[in-house]
Amino acid sequence: MHDGLGGLAGLLDPDDRHAGTVLPAYPAAEFAADMAKVTGGRNDKALTEVLIAESARTLRWLHGKGLRFRLMYERQAYPGGDGRQIFWGGLAVGSTGGGKGLIEQHTRAARQAGVELRYGVRARELTLDGGRVTGVTWEDAEGRGGVVRAESVVLAAGGFEADAGMRREHLGEGWQRAKVRGTPYNTGDMLAAAIAAGAGTHGDWGTCHSVAWDAWHAENESNRELTNRLTRGGYPLGIVVNADGRRFLDEGADFRNLTYAKYGARILAQPGGVAFQLFDATTRPKLRVEEYDMPGASVVTGQTIEEMAAGMGVDAAALRGTVEEFNASIDRSVPLDLSVLDGRAAATTPPKSNWAIPLEVPPFYAFPVTCGITFTFGGLHADTHGRVLDGGGDPIPGLLVCGEMLGGLFSGNYPGGTGLTSGAVFGRRAGSLA
Repeated sequence: MHDGLGGLAGLLDPDDRHAGTVLPAYPAAEFAADMAKVTGGRNDKALTEVLIAESARTLRWLHGKGLRFRLMYERQAYPGGDGRQIFWGGLAVGSTGGGKGLIEQHTRAARQAGVELRYGVRARELTLDGGRVTGVTWEDAEGRGGVVRAESVVLAAGGFEADAGMRREHLGEGWQRAKVRGTPYNTGDMLAAAIAAGAGTHGDWGTCHSVAWDAWHAENESNRELTNRLTRGGYPLGIVVNADGRRFLDEGADFRNLTYAKYGARILAQPGGVAFQLFDATTRPKLRVEEYDMPGASVVTGQTIEEMAAGMGVDAAALRGTVEEFNASIDRSVPLDLSVLDGRAAATTPPKSNWAIPLEVPPFYAFPVTCGITFTFGGLHADTHGRVLDGGGDPIPGLLVCGEMLGGLFSGNYPGGTGLTSGAVFGRRAGSLA
């Protein structure tokens, strides 16, 4: 939320972990710069301007409906040696209770507002009358169907990340093997329905939000309770190698919140779609407990690089060479500072631009990761109020869109937290018109 804690502190649940700590604001200009940086400038400028301008105002509106929020403290901090918590970049605001809390609170607020909720019902097609959208057809689990008539339809059915065929078609070969982090119901049905009704498309249909995800956990796709705990976001503290024992990305290119959503794709492109995050005894204690110490977390340990390589199934000589080359290339004259982009680099190929810490102190740890897909970036073309536009750029009467189905905001990557921010901002705007 762009105006920082100065304007939002009163809306957040108290947390003793950051008591007395001065937390930086997130100015609108910095938010805009991050959006442009992570998307390579491919973000829709008009949508981005509204996203930023309305973000804090929307949070206050939701808070007024009874929703509760907290700082996502554990995502962007690590334990310092003197017991202090040192912040690593900025902090995002999230729903109290995580995803479960979000659904519970939104459900309660909707019911209090008199909204009727139906479960086990799948929307199929949009109904039209003279070019105007007048409702949707539906089908339930028993095969019964019908039509819901409405003056306006707001599409908020998510992307196509849960459909293996659509992933392969739009994201490319190999994406059918990605693990689905979230709901299995975002299969692109309503994207297809809207396009059939004349909606134009917008944004980057060839990329998505995808993260490093526990590769060997027995329930790494079937158990939706583990969505965030199976994410492995501590890679800036270590190095990442593929099944050949070679590094293939810059682990310290930027703060975690600005890189984590693109590295799942990089991992999927490696041999077998698997990689390993490596740490030693000095970096292992700084990893997020919720992710790296969860019950059943996949990890290989070894007192030597060779012992760890054996458990990884990686050639020991190749891995030893990678680690030694990395260690030797670190500019140790630059002090390590995890709270900033410190420029402590490893001048190897690929480079590690910041936070280059040698792997020297046993035991060594290897966490196997694969690609976990969260949501897709391509969607429908809409104006800043969420009105869906046809191929000629004119609004389709009665049809609005928000959330993942709104195309144009993200491409290749995204700043952490902006997906839910977008859903709230443009959901409110579309709902106001509807």
